[in-house]
Amino acid sequence: MSALLTEPVEERRGDAPGGFEPLPPAPPRARRTRLPPAFHKTWESLRIALGSLRANKLRTALTLIGVVVGVAAVIAVVTIIKGLDQTVASTFSSQGSTVFTVSKRPQVITSREDFIKFNRRKDVTETDADAVTRLCNACWRTGVAANAQATVKAGDKSSESVRVRGLTLSMFLIEDTDVVAGRAWTDTEEASGRDVAVVGPDVVDNLFDGAPPDQVIGRQVRVEGRAYEIIGVTERLGKIFGFSRDNFVQIPYPTFKKAFGARVSLIVFVQVPEQPQLVTAEDQVRNIMRNRRGKTFHDEEDGFALETQDVFIDLYKSATANIYLVTVGVAAVSLVVGGIVVMNIMLVSVTERTREIGVRKAVGASRRDVLLQFLIESVVITSIGGMMGVAAGFILAFGLAKAMGFPLLFSVASAVLGVSVSSAVGIASGLWPAWKAARLDPIEALRAE
Repeated sequence: MSALLTEPVEERRGDAPGGFEPLPPAPPRARRTRLPPAFHKTWESLRIALGSLRANKLRTALTLIGVVVGVAAVIAVVTIIKGLDQTVASTFSSQGSTVFTVSKRPQVITSREDFIKFNRRKDVTETDADAVTRLCNACWRTGVAANAQATVKAGDKSSESVRVRGLTLSMFLIEDTDVVAGRAWTDTEEASGRDVAVVGPDVVDNLFDGAPPDQVIGRQVRVEGRAYEIIGVTERLGKIFGFSRDNFVQIPYPTFKKAFGARVSLIVFVQVPEQPQLVTAEDQVRNIMRNRRGKTFHDEEDGFALETQDVFIDLYKSATANIYLVTVGVAAVSLVVGGIVVMNIMLVSVTERTREIGVRKAVGASRRDVLLQFLIESVVITSIGGMMGVAAGFILAFGLAKAMGFPLLFSVASAVLGVSVSSAVGIASGLWPAWKAARLDPIEALRAE
């Protein structure tokens, strides 16, 4: 009997020697992974926090409103600003990074003194443009533009302050003008000074009651009493800062000289094949123009302005940087107000649950456990409000972008920032109420009614 108790268990097998064969070894038992106690405490605090929020649905909803409004305001403002930045950048960089201009005065003048100083410069003439075309080896295309404002009429309708542009044919390629109906003029029409015009959509809307572009081809407009045949209509570019970019009449430069005279300072447009060649072309054109003005690189005043379209973007950024900071700051105030609301509600919650805190401490809960419970409750409510605020902010930004014609740029970074900031507000707002709850004396808490 003792041998049976001490020997390993065997199974009878008829074909094995002696009638017995050892059983195969049992597989190793899987080791159970044990989660740390801190995880269980945090999970339990989270369950208690969610239960408390569900038990007070109206109070939770009212608390969420403050956080949702604050986060939504910040997200909407940031999203709209990003869309506006892209609109401005694409508008002023429509000619790309391969075009620069040479003109008598800068495109942006910020003071009366500068305006007087720049007006004393020599005009940029056709001979200047010809010299740039002949001598600039890095230049790919060159074009000339002259500008004026005039009243344009068609039948019994008229439109005032229309921009009239005298252009060389190459300007359609440099500016990448899209003629959606009709065509641009030809080299022969330009050389002979034909009275033909390519008009913008606003001219069609104001003078032809918004007729389809195809229907105005061949009709006439009168610019300062001179008749021009419409041979083309450009694509619609829209408005920027309330100013239309479609209210213009473009005519060949020789035709412009006959109608408005030759004593107009020109703007010379220069394009290079690729952006890296831009600096070389600028240096060549700058030297050409300095030689024609009798200037050297030592002179403070070149007598002309050489610029890219980045000048408008830089002006826009400098003009709006402080405005954006103030706008985001004002929107962030509502988030701070939401945090104050959360703190107030959490203080009320601590007061209402004083007896519960006493019971928890009496059965062994530490100050850290109580602190963690209320802190998690505050973070949970602000995180939920943050996620709802992000969704509401993008919806609000979508509506504003559609109304203002801006592109809507959804940013994952903005969404993460919104939730993170709301969670940080929850920590900041819940820290004092949680600390106050953790400091309660259990005996005094149990006596509370």
